Amino acid sequence: MRRIDLNCDLGEARRGTPRWAASLAPWAGPDPDDAALLDVVTSANVACGFHAGNRPTMNATAVAAAQRGVALGAHPSYRDGVNFGRVAQDLSREEVARLVQFQLEELDMAARRHGTRVRYLKPHGALYNRIVHDAEQAAGVVDAVLRYAELAREEPLPVLGLPGSVVLDHAAAAGVRVVAEAFADRGYRPDGTLMPRGEPGAVLTDPGQVAARVVAMATGQEIIAAGGVHVMIDAASVCVHGDTPGALDLARRVRGDLEAAGVEVAPFAEPSGSG
Repeated sequence: MRRIDLNCDLGEARRGTPRWAASLAPWAGPDPDDAALLDVVTSANVACGFHAGNRPTMNATAVAAAQRGVALGAHPSYRDGVNFGRVAQDLSREEVARLVQFQLEELDMAARRHGTRVRYLKPHGALYNRIVHDAEQAAGVVDAVLRYAELAREEPLPVLGLPGSVVLDHAAAAGVRVVAEAFADRGYRPDGTLMPRGEPGAVLTDPGQVAARVVAMATGQEIIAAGGVHVMIDAASVCVHGDTPGALDLARRVRGDLEAAGVEVAPFAEPSGSG
């Protein structure tokens, strides 16, 4: 039986709160949409405060994920709340390592307070896209994972990333488990990378179209990229962005269609409620 993980970016702010102000927003309890998404997805990529979110959102998301058996992942970014972490920064390997490690520690402290743990790491936004090709920044991300593993005296956390990216190559060479990821709601270029946001077709919102693409990817079929080019996306996890319009409906349709196609939807990492 084929199997795939369904992940979503969460803990970024209450819907209706400006994303750039997420870390400053008055706390009004967990986002209802996040709670509903956690009933559908199997892994949660949680904002760690640098692009969105704050300690209360980290705490609330850790609790909600543990209650549902959803695997908890750190979703670190550049320090860039104004642009929601979607503008690339020219940082050194050491600078990237420090900012990623800090965010990982912030989320894992929140998780431990509630009897759970962070199970994997997935960079956010511009950092995620930069380390597809940038070897120095990719190495910085892996350094952070290895340093945290040494401090925690545990095996390094798996790294979730784009298939064929430099960060996954570097992580694998360092003995870190790598997990290739696909995107349900994003358009692809012919080379298998993501289309930049703002280009026509970069963000997909039709539930039927999105679900059909995900089923194709999960069952080893090609999808159509920009320019009508057919590409194969081989991935163990698929992402629905929490801030895509209609994200909850998309996630529900994707999961339903996967299961109807005989694909098991399950986390690639140990669920967060496992202690």
